[in-house]
Amino acid sequence: MTPPTVAVVGGGQLARMMAGPATALGLHLRVLAESADGSAAQAVADAPVGAAADLDAVLALVEGAHVLTFEHEHVPAPVLAAVAARGVPVHPGPDALVHAQDKVVMRRRLTALGVPCPRWAPVADVADLERFRAASGGRAVVKTARGGYDGKGVRVVDAGPLPDDVLAWCAAAADGTGPALLAEELVPFTRELAVLVARTPSGRSAVWPVVESLQRDGVCAEVVAPAPDLDPATAAQAERVARTVADGLGVTGVLAVELFEVADPDGGAPQVLVNELAMRPHNSGHWTMDGAVTGQFEQHLRAVLDLPLGDVTPRARWTVMANVLGSALEDPTDALADVLGADPGARVHLYGKQVRPGRKLGHVNVSGDDLDDVRARARAAAARLRGERPRNGGAA
Repeated sequence: MTPPTVAVVGGGQLARMMAGPATALGLHLRVLAESADGSAAQAVADAPVGAAADLDAVLALVEGAHVLTFEHEHVPAPVLAAVAARGVPVHPGPDALVHAQDKVVMRRRLTALGVPCPRWAPVADVADLERFRAASGGRAVVKTARGGYDGKGVRVVDAGPLPDDVLAWCAAAADGTGPALLAEELVPFTRELAVLVARTPSGRSAVWPVVESLQRDGVCAEVVAPAPDLDPATAAQAERVARTVADGLGVTGVLAVELFEVADPDGGAPQVLVNELAMRPHNSGHWTMDGAVTGQFEQHLRAVLDLPLGDVTPRARWTVMANVLGSALEDPTDALADVLGADPGARVHLYGKQVRPGRKLGHVNVSGDDLDDVRARARAAAARLRGERPRNGGAA
């Protein structure tokens, strides 16, 4: 037997978490890892070391592979074109992936599709930014079009002189030494939501329930599935938006659509605006690993191979995912006995990464019928993995 080989660019935790579902489905997973001791390389036997921009490394990765996919979007278009020229399917394809690589390209396409977005404009220099800011009450969100993630490459500017880093971004954009910029209105959102959709090359799709995402310093800290007290009309709009984006951009695999929930000025159901896109499994979908019949990592593998998609029904009324961001412990696995002994229902996922302040080291999923209890248990388990004692001192 020769099982299908799925080649993955990127050796972080997202590739690592594809390993279990790939093994269960009888697939062969091959990962291009940044280092021999990286997160995915610890869990995947076939993990050559190389860079996403290294054409020779990527071509070697796809030798004999049935499909190429990604755990991050930072792959140069010429590399993807060379893979496609070899006859290896690329999912998501370059024409779709560019919308997750370049925020200006994304905004233009979403606007053309009629997808609700914050008011925005491309920024070529300081003058462009000042015009946008003047029309937006003196405030704006400035983003680098390429390269930003987890709050990096994003700056909120208020009235007054522009910060030095934004001035430097503008200068680099103007002389071509740095990425292009865009400015967006500072949206008065009530909370952040996310919706994940999986789509196959043949156009089949499945959407998980809309979730609420809580951020800390620009990084996702917690996800509640489904989003509490979400108006059914708002949920339906979010799901329509996700399918429109997936179909309109030709996305294959898992697509995460991060959203702002905003009040309707006419008093109707809250509306959603698209904040960001990710064309891969995403932090906002980690809850599905334990909280849905089919998790996002299995679904991504099914989708890129054009296999029938799995059931996305939740397994419990509530699931809360709590990220482990940094730790006082040298190794969070030192807390496993404490965590699992305090709460046998907590599902722990650690990434094998060296501890650094604020770094995503793992996450915990907890499911149940009482949201307050589920949230408290997830937070307590994550706190123990950070080397802290839960605030209530009770069970995790």
